[in-house]
Amino acid sequence: MADAPEGTPIWADAMFSDLEGAKAFYGEVLGWTFGESSPEYGGYTRAFADGKAVAAVVPPAPGQDGPSRWCLYLASPDAAATAGRIRGNGGTVLMEPMQVGEFGTMCLAQDPGGVFFGVWQGGTYKGFEATNVPGSFCWAEVVTREPGKSDAFFPAVFGYGVKTLVDPEGDFKVFDLGRDPVLGRMETTDEFPPEVPSYVQVYWTVADCDAAVAAVRKLGGRLVFGPMTTPFGRFAAVVDPQGAPFAVIDTTTTEGEMPVFT
Repeated sequence: MADAPEGTPIWADAMFSDLEGAKAFYGEVLGWTFGESSPEYGGYTRAFADGKAVAAVVPPAPGQDGPSRWCLYLASPDAAATAGRIRGNGGTVLMEPMQVGEFGTMCLAQDPGGVFFGVWQGGTYKGFEATNVPGSFCWAEVVTREPGKSDAFFPAVFGYGVKTLVDPEGDFKVFDLGRDPVLGRMETTDEFPPEVPSYVQVYWTVADCDAAVAAVRKLGGRLVFGPMTTPFGRFAAVVDPQGAPFAVIDTTTTEGEMPVFT
């Protein structure tokens, strides 16, 4: 598989203190199966949808306690150069570029408003083996309390174009690479409790949004918003039992006209 263009969402993983609980939860909600953990990489465990690698889960390293959350990785041809642009545009590099064997090079960062994300420079491992099929990545949005900072930061670091949704009631933008939108940006509203930080909302494709939400609730997660049918699909925002927010979307169930962006 060829290297993805710079700024393309390329991988996602999450840290869970209860790794077996996470595997049971996502196995039922998203239909994932799991490979063997890699002790040499801290128990890193890949998740598969229909035999294709779509994500990974990992236990915390000693002394690495923190909230569970999904980390979206954006492609880079040169992680060190990207880290330099992150700093140069007001972001914070939380983990310096680190080579992960022959697989590639990663770093972790935050934008100036505190949005957590990763950078991946592919080696032998290029990222998602499948997207837009049940159980796999579909879309992601930067959900931020400081939209102006994100709007300046991400295009400067990754070369995105920016388009704005024509909607007087909301502030939503998309970042694109040429004609292809790759990432959304949504402003945090008053509906979000003040303790909820800015974050990246990862959307996972499901065959049936309502069934996925029912599974989330049954297994101890909670519904935040939805289900709602849109021109892009029927989706819902949820939180897993360990506190990691994410969204599920059935892209085959749509309603309404496509929105206009300028």
